Amino acid sequence: MKGPRANSISGWIFGAITVVMAGLAASVAAEKPVFTKNQKAFYLDQNELNFVRPGLVFRILSASIEPSGLIRYSFKITDPKGAPLDRNGVFTPGAVRVRTVVATIPRGQQLYTAYTTRPQSSTITGNTALQASFEETQGTYQQTGEGQYSYTFLTRAPANFDRTATHTIAAWAQRDLSEFDLGTQFDSDTFDFVPSGGDVLVKREIVSDVSCNKCHGQLSAHDNRTEVALCITCHQPQTIDPDTGNSVDMATMVHKIHMGANLPSVQAGKPYRIIGFGQSIHDFSDVVYPADVRNCETCHDGGAQAQLAEERLPATASSPARLAARSRSGSAALLVEAPVVAGQASKYLTNPSRRACGSCHDNVNFNTGENHAGLPQVSDNQCANCHFPQGELDFDLSIKGAHTVPRLSKMLPGTNFEILGISDTAPGRKPTVRFSLKNDKGDPITPSSMGRLALVLAGNTNDFSEFYSENALTAQGNAGTYLYTFQRAIPEAANGSWAVGIEGYQNVTLLPGTQRAIAVRDAGKNKVLYFPVTDAQAKPRRAVVALEKCNACHLDLDVHRSNRNNVEHCVLCHNPNQTDTARRTEAQLPPESVNFKEMIHKIHTGEELQIPYTVYGFGGTPFDFTEVRFPGDRRECSICHIDGTQNLPLQEGLLATIAPRDYLNPSPPITGACLSCHTSVAAAAHADVNTSAKLGEACAACHGPQAEFSVDRVHAR
Repeated sequence: MKGPRANSISGWIFGAITVVMAGLAASVAAEKPVFTKNQKAFYLDQNELNFVRPGLVFRILSASIEPSGLIRYSFKITDPKGAPLDRNGVFTPGAVRVRTVVATIPRGQQLYTAYTTRPQSSTITGNTALQASFEETQGTYQQTGEGQYSYTFLTRAPANFDRTATHTIAAWAQRDLSEFDLGTQFDSDTFDFVPSGGDVLVKREIVSDVSCNKCHGQLSAHDNRTEVALCITCHQPQTIDPDTGNSVDMATMVHKIHMGANLPSVQAGKPYRIIGFGQSIHDFSDVVYPADVRNCETCHDGGAQAQLAEERLPATASSPARLAARSRSGSAALLVEAPVVAGQASKYLTNPSRRACGSCHDNVNFNTGENHAGLPQVSDNQCANCHFPQGELDFDLSIKGAHTVPRLSKMLPGTNFEILGISDTAPGRKPTVRFSLKNDKGDPITPSSMGRLALVLAGNTNDFSEFYSENALTAQGNAGTYLYTFQRAIPEAANGSWAVGIEGYQNVTLLPGTQRAIAVRDAGKNKVLYFPVTDAQAKPRRAVVALEKCNACHLDLDVHRSNRNNVEHCVLCHNPNQTDTARRTEAQLPPESVNFKEMIHKIHTGEELQIPYTVYGFGGTPFDFTEVRFPGDRRECSICHIDGTQNLPLQEGLLATIAPRDYLNPSPPITGACLSCHTSVAAAAHADVNTSAKLGEACAACHGPQAEFSVDRVHAR
């Protein structure tokens, strides 16, 4: 039967099946939640969920290339429960837009070349470049089942294409649910195959999605392209930006972006820019990488550092279905299919190339040998002869040696603190701290031999309001255990519990007597001990952020020239009463707050701040944070916060922040946190009118856990 009636009947049948499938999906919703509190769909009621069925799972099922060059692939689109979706958005809400790249890794090569291309002309240079691209509607779609489709490309494989080479279909899909205030749902997939049949033996898996997502939360670029395996089909040497002449090859582009302000070419005055769609200018010259760029393993991850990102990934996903689908079983559980370690994660060690290395070291001229010890390098064939994976010493020509971060060198003796106890802790008394100081071998380190050794006393732990730091180089003892008595007494009015922290470093010369000798601060990891002053037992300060979460991006948090490296220690000084007034001249007043929560929120807000944030440090050095680019999504509070500590109400008895440069000074506890990200006048006015001089902040009335505008809900995506 054909014609309009047949179409109507088939549509009705499809709609009926959809309702049944939606009902089945709803029946398991309570058992295996698909959405997290960071996603708007989490807050829909069951009827809304059953109707909209938000989320998107996109799966490539098969692909083929006929000897004639005709390319076809099939795919399936469902919701997170596995119920099919209508690509056109007629029988299920939200049309699904699909764009697809076809690429191959030619025999004997390691990088992709795309069959789907387009010419791109520059209005600046007049040059035209043939770039890797995609097809969307140029070919033909055919529905082959409920939620299943095939796509036949307009593009044909070249007449002489290699049927035994690896070919990849890479596609990304977007489902528009903006009419339901759910934005765009997205997912992507790749499918490797050999047109002649047989196993895929050649792949390219250098960096995993999980490695990127340690900092980026969920990497998403170019209208929600989210997987490295998808990116590399277009971002390869085939594609040049005709406006700037810069390659957008993945290794070249990503290395340069992450080097940013530290690129030799940028430091020499040449900006690093790529001009994209609509002549949009993307200037990466002011990007500052949050860790040390010499640590290649941050991205080329061997596995250990990726574990945190794997655990965090469900909470940071922009598309709930993308993660739900990673089990390839259609279950509602949030699972991660992407491997923690890329299959070729160590290839950067075994296969150095001018292309990859020259993208960071862009002042090296391999043709002439400039900045390459005068040695021209006409091919990559000899690179590994000098730049082997790892040598006997740090700082040698091996790949690991040449990228050694000095303060992380395995040649350092190590500085290890432990605070063993504290006595005389009553108000008005001068406390004595007992601590150990040893190297990695367990040998004692004499305090007087340290470059710096300090003990910091702070109180009270409900919300630190004062601190005292004293030089402990004169501490006495033996066998690695020492005693130091503070010169300053605990104030007579002190109460509750207090804390003592330790910081310091040795000055060490590595490779002494050689031309590569280098002076390094071998810093110890800060330790903190809580103790009672008037409490019966010590009460630790609340834990708001975790050092491990900081180090997902920062690798090994290190500030104040290696003195401070643990957030538990940082908050001893960075308290609500602390400003940078001691570092500013009179002409630069008023001072800026350096309370930890305001400071960290403002630093990470960076270029999105609507008011400037410049802190003056030691020596009167200004640090302007208004150009910081946060690599993730700041709405994802759990990137830094632990255990929902961003939620209201906050702990009782917290202090207002002294904030002379903010709209509200002093700034109440909740206001201080929120207005350090939401820096508009309107946000400040909203906070001000909802704060009573008598009763305090009313924020939790609207932004409490169960409220319509809870913190989690208003930050959801």
